[in-house]
Amino acid sequence: MTTIPLLDHLTALADPIRVRLLISLEGHELAVGELQQTLQLPQSTVSRHLKVLADEGWVAARAEGAAHRYRATPEAAGVSAARLWQLVRPEVAQTPAARQDADRLREVLARRHGRSREFFASEAGQWDRLRDDLFGRRFELQLLLSLLDPDWVVGDLGCGTGHFAAAIAPFVRQVIAVDESGPMLAAARARLAGAANVDLREGELELLPVHEMELDLAVLSLVLPYVPEPARVLAEAERALQPGGRLAIVDLQPHDRAEFGHGLGQVWMGFSAQQMTAWLTAAGLRQVHYVPLAPEPSTRGPSLFLATARKPE
Repeated sequence: MTTIPLLDHLTALADPIRVRLLISLEGHELAVGELQQTLQLPQSTVSRHLKVLADEGWVAARAEGAAHRYRATPEAAGVSAARLWQLVRPEVAQTPAARQDADRLREVLARRHGRSREFFASEAGQWDRLRDDLFGRRFELQLLLSLLDPDWVVGDLGCGTGHFAAAIAPFVRQVIAVDESGPMLAAARARLAGAANVDLREGELELLPVHEMELDLAVLSLVLPYVPEPARVLAEAERALQPGGRLAIVDLQPHDRAEFGHGLGQVWMGFSAQQMTAWLTAAGLRQVHYVPLAPEPSTRGPSLFLATARKPE
């Protein structure tokens, strides 16, 4: 016996309640309770009609905790279903019941938005703490890292224990992590054991074990206070960059905290914008930007800055 797809879909749309449900679910994901409020029907009735629509492929459900949210998927039911929907929808949408559904749906969505506004109005002063408690702070770093070109080769110069290399590795083609300290590299090797695209190299920053123009991005994070000649390190970074490549530096602003020199082995007491600009320009880099970073309340160290520069093409 020949099957006519168009006729197979007539049963699902034969009941005006199911058509009203589909109209309400166009462009919205709604829970059963929200559909009850929209159509002014009991839960059992809404659920029964949703099951018919789901069985025929007209709606899809997504679990959200213990509940489900539904959305209309007439395109998934096939070409003949989509044609039938274009015929049936306008007829039902003009009925008084469907127009009242639309009015109530706007109220349902407004109340949903209102719950969010009420939450943020009451929690605004605590939101930063709550967000950090729930999600930590690294997700914002990962958001920025996702903007990197996935074909880039990135140099983590003075990589230490590999903290930054581990963070950036999932987002780029390769990370070349360099440090002159054997114990630091051993710790980095343990941390990066599962990162196949990280190449750990032992060597001095003033004489990088990196080929000329091997890097698209070079990063120096809390490194320069420990090197005798920062200008030489910056010149080496410039040599390793591709034309058009970028250098990014996070380090200490000028400070008078002598304990950082004696206790942490630093030989430089931070760097001013004028000093960094002069060194970067002398190294052949351009488009220099120096941005002081606001300290976090929980930290005890000197304030930091972010500096960026680009190698001319």
